[in-house]
Amino acid sequence: MTCTLASFMPSKRFLAWMTLLWWAIPAVAHDRTQSYSSWRFDGAQVRVTVRLAELDVTHFEWGLYPPKARDQELAQYLVARLQLTADSEPCPVLEAPRSVHPGAGRLAITWSVQCPHWRSLRLRSDVLFDVVPSHLHFVRIEGLGPAALERVLTATQREWLLMASEPDRDRVATGFFSYVLLGIEHIATGYDHLAFVLALILLGGSLRSLAKVVTAFTVAHSVTLACSVLGWLRPQAHAIEALIGFSIAMVATENLWLRAGRRWRGPWLLATAAVVVAVLAAFGVGRVAPQIAAGLALFVSSFFALARDVRRIDSLRWTVAFLFGLVHGFGFASVLVEASLAPAALAWALLGFNLGVELGQLAVVVAVWPALRWLQRQKPMISSAVVEGASTLVLALGTYWFLSRTFE
Repeated sequence: MTCTLASFMPSKRFLAWMTLLWWAIPAVAHDRTQSYSSWRFDGAQVRVTVRLAELDVTHFEWGLYPPKARDQELAQYLVARLQLTADSEPCPVLEAPRSVHPGAGRLAITWSVQCPHWRSLRLRSDVLFDVVPSHLHFVRIEGLGPAALERVLTATQREWLLMASEPDRDRVATGFFSYVLLGIEHIATGYDHLAFVLALILLGGSLRSLAKVVTAFTVAHSVTLACSVLGWLRPQAHAIEALIGFSIAMVATENLWLRAGRRWRGPWLLATAAVVVAVLAAFGVGRVAPQIAAGLALFVSSFFALARDVRRIDSLRWTVAFLFGLVHGFGFASVLVEASLAPAALAWALLGFNLGVELGQLAVVVAVWPALRWLQRQKPMISSAVVEGASTLVLALGTYWFLSRTFE
């Protein structure tokens, strides 16, 4: 079989889309950010500890200062933007903030406040919301009752009213539904997971075929989400994030490959990129192990070699969704793992968060699939342009995420 340069390109329109989109990818492809605060009550005194990623403070000019100066600025920022008020009066700082060291790539600040004589407490967080609207702040409170309390604060819900006499059953119910909302928000603001679901929908096919693919993805990520949150499996977070980007690029590549009549050589370019990453990793360059990168290259080559001779590729597609769903499950779990939930609250949080993720995915399918089907039947030319353009965007995003997370 003769191979020409033209066989590597699906169309001139593809090149136009890539040229237009590539410069804008870094602005679109920002990641979610999370911070965590624990509030331990001991009578009138409250010990506060805040943890966040070192990368997240680079949103501020002082985030690039030398570590000692940066930590001083961070301490002042957190004390000013995390407020505990007793009967509408701010609880004064009792012990000045200081830096602690939770691990590589993480920052932590601790201090204490004093809240004497109160009937109600209100906690407010303004941490990072002004610079990252999709930011999530996890709060854990101990010492106000027999069980710890957890809540997730967002840009639209920055305050939490605490009542010491609040029944435990209300706390549990509120926590469960807050985690359902968190799961929905994680999909809505988790652009990498959202891009993967969109890529699955863009592959086309019947509703039955799409249901099989989405179900396989759901079952797989539910398994690894549970295993990770329960502590049974803890893969390296940066490798998982890079693999999520690769999964997005591969599914988008499959779509463009099918639309080009299985003649486009894009899959082999993707496999070659994985080989290059493996070689660089063998020399200590990058954050993905060489065995993993080599495995990705082998998987891509094997899948497309097999798919080339399969008449109905639907029979293979659900297996790909399942395998990559396992990877995405670890990505979903990152939100809950660092929250350090109490065992009694863990089951409710896991169930609520997973339910929220599924509702978010279903909402995407319900919103996008009927519109694509209508375009396909009523406006085939417009449908073709939309699907090709969207697939190219998803491919560019996935490639950017894979490479940036591998070599950041």
